[in-house]
Amino acid sequence: MKMQWALIAGLVFALLTGIFAVINVDSVQVNLLFNTVRVPLILLILGCTLIGGIIVGSYGIYRQYRLQRENKRLKLRITELEASAASTAAPVSYDSIDSLHSNEPEPDDQLHNDSIGSQHKGNSPGTL
Repeated sequence: MKMQWALIAGLVFALLTGIFAVINVDSVQVNLLFNTVRVPLILLILGCTLIGGIIVGSYGIYRQYRLQRENKRLKLRITELEASAASTAAPVSYDSIDSLHSNEPEPDDQLHNDSIGSQHKGNSPGTL
């Protein structure tokens, strides 16, 4: 869906650029480094738009390539870590996990005597 919107936006931009270029058909003077050239403004507008599109497209391709390379590297790292974890993992019994839960202390009723608890009782925020 995102690509469809990008295509539609690109077509609208191309249409607006084409209309703008056709309206401006006068010849203009372009100062180059060592020379001066007269060029129709329509060619200048279309040429600059084309160069801008090539630059943006090249950056998009480079970014996509870099992300694919990073994705491949991270997938390889995940595979290495999974293999390392599988080789060093000790079998875990559920009885030992249940014993851990039974050794936890019960919540203390003194925790409810803080300032929040006293605010619920109607006391001002500064008092307990």
